[in-house]
Amino acid sequence: MPTNRLTALDGTFLELEDADPCAHMHIGAILVFGPRTDRSTPSLQEIRQHLDNRLDALPRYRQRLAHPGPGSVGWERWVPDQHFDVARHVHEATLRAPGGWEELFEWAGDYFSARLERSLPLWQITAVDGLADGHWALVTKTHHCLVDGVGSVDAAALLLDGVAEALGVTAPLEDPSASPVGRLAPVLHRVQGALHLAARPRDLARRAEALGELLIRDELLPAPPSSLNGTIGARRAVRGIVVDLDEVRRIKDALGGTVNDVVLAGACAGLRALLLARDEEPPGQGLRAMIPMNVRRPGEQLGNHISSLFVDLPVAEGDARTRYEQICEASAAVKGSTQPLGTDTLLRLAGTAPPVVHRLLAQTLFAKRLFNVTVTNVAGPPVPLTALGFPLTTVWPLVPIAADHAVGLAIVSYAGSLMFGVCADRDSVPDVDILAAGIADGLIALQRLATSETRGALSAG
Repeated sequence: MPTNRLTALDGTFLELEDADPCAHMHIGAILVFGPRTDRSTPSLQEIRQHLDNRLDALPRYRQRLAHPGPGSVGWERWVPDQHFDVARHVHEATLRAPGGWEELFEWAGDYFSARLERSLPLWQITAVDGLADGHWALVTKTHHCLVDGVGSVDAAALLLDGVAEALGVTAPLEDPSASPVGRLAPVLHRVQGALHLAARPRDLARRAEALGELLIRDELLPAPPSSLNGTIGARRAVRGIVVDLDEVRRIKDALGGTVNDVVLAGACAGLRALLLARDEEPPGQGLRAMIPMNVRRPGEQLGNHISSLFVDLPVAEGDARTRYEQICEASAAVKGSTQPLGTDTLLRLAGTAPPVVHRLLAQTLFAKRLFNVTVTNVAGPPVPLTALGFPLTTVWPLVPIAADHAVGLAIVSYAGSLMFGVCADRDSVPDVDILAAGIADGLIALQRLATSETRGALSAG
């Protein structure tokens, strides 16, 4: 059974909210469903009842936070919500006409601009109707202290047909990573447990060296200043992009690298387009992306199990092919370096600090000095899913943005498509459409390069 006490790194996401009223530390997703010819959109009561019947698989979703008590220096803990009512967490909304993507993203931006109520279990789902062509959506919002988004099944996933049965609703979820649906949600980071290294001096030495290299790099070569890093407001803007996963694989097969390299290249192109549109010189060292990395091991309990990689995106490079090659080289270099170990060690050490000290460390872990933008890519279910018999057609994930970070990109693959979810501060990024279009244009440029490369290989053969 999961412990009821928050880990120190779980508490990081509460502390980031406490430190800045404009930081919202909830993850989320927009799940769009197609129509059924034999019935209309499911009713709110049907959705609530369907979910309430399955929530035994996620007992934490019936729990709220409780403070440790007067004079205590411990962390908050999860306690049963004696007044739990699924109706307080599952709502409904209707889009304004004509109910296209523009209207959905506008509504979602407002939805994700509001924090979750701390006195209640920290999650919400809203069923949205009024989409064009009979489509409807489930939009989910879950606090990051509750799940990490990588290996966790969330409440919205329980609505998907067959998921609760596969998990077993009569028993608490011990290994949520066993289900492919658990990888639908967007991503960030956190590692559980204290650091027990005294009995392993060799491991301690390796970690100390890796941590030293990470801190020295941060001091000597911090993330560059950028208009994407400054004071943000509380309002969010959301955009979504869908690309064919087979096309992405064709790009990496023709040009080398990995699917994640193609994703980073698309993000890099979008960020470059945004800076240029602002008449801002792209930094020569690149914009530093923080890339969450799943470190969950089979059998680990529900919670956050993520470390991070940092990759410099070459936004100053104008040639798409050269830019892609540089990203492939940079990604391979950090994966083979001590950086993941150093980041993991820093997170673990922060987790051993007392609450008063940890608040300062939490802010350091998400400082603009460390990175400019979050880019997370998660492999989702490869096969189509349904909820209440309705086909799930599209999934747009949302990653939260911390203070001084105006943009976050979350990407998930699902049923043959790759879907980019863009979350931006509405006040400082009113030009978010330029970023979204730049991502799409960057991927199209890579498609053309891949086609040219393939034709050249065929001609040579």
